Amino acid sequence: MDLKEQVQEKYGEAARRVSSGTGSCCGSAPGSVGCADPITSNLYDAGQTSAIPADAVLASLGCGNPTALAKLNPGETVLDLGSGGGIDVLLSARRVGPAGKAYGLDMTDEMLALARENQRKAGIRNVEFLKGEIENIPLPDNSVDVIISNCVINLSADKDRVLREAFRVLKPGGRFAVSDVVVRGEVPAEVRRSMELWVGCIAGALRDEEYVSKLAKAGFNSIDIEPTRVYGIEYARQFLAEKGIDVDAVAPQVEGKFMSAFVRAVKPLP
Repeated sequence: MDLKEQVQEKYGEAARRVSSGTGSCCGSAPGSVGCADPITSNLYDAGQTSAIPADAVLASLGCGNPTALAKLNPGETVLDLGSGGGIDVLLSARRVGPAGKAYGLDMTDEMLALARENQRKAGIRNVEFLKGEIENIPLPDNSVDVIISNCVINLSADKDRVLREAFRVLKPGGRFAVSDVVVRGEVPAEVRRSMELWVGCIAGALRDEEYVSKLAKAGFNSIDIEPTRVYGIEYARQFLAEKGIDVDAVAPQVEGKFMSAFVRAVKPLP
């Protein structure tokens, strides 16, 4: 099974669990070993969650809250890469108002169905959910003011292409404003793989300097990475121990190196 199939399976299962009322969390019951708490917990305040359907919150498997950190203006067009159950799309649509529009892009049929049902329940009209891959965005050049994403780009096997596509569809002066899992510094390969599995269900996080380099290569400037939640080794102790890793031995090599971060960049004006 390749990476894309793994992602579709995990997130399709998560959507089915939400729809059936049995939770989400990368296919595990909330609170179970490997469940993304404390990664996914307490990301949205009550003012945000009260304005959208509960299933949109349950289906949120991200590690940040890009809608709280991104600057969104009335009348703008926003695109969410890997929109899942639609929470960030629905919140963005409210912020850009009736004159603006929010697109959600996802490749998983179950998540798209859940997102559209959440849109219907929320009664939000300025939203469109698209089926597709973040490596091949089905929108024209220079058509979007802001791109957001909530810990999805790390799951792509071709991050350079994702960033090139993001650059292509952004208007000149458009903003890239995503939450993602980032690694700071060197970590032994086996430990890194296990930590990434714990943080994001499927490994693939970039080092912070790699992220900056790839964004610059795609054409972006004004690049900034702001840590928003650093994951301590104690949170992952049980998960790592089950993977056969001596947590106390590797703790100095891991502590403070895995984090959720808000990644900003701008497409330059001509």
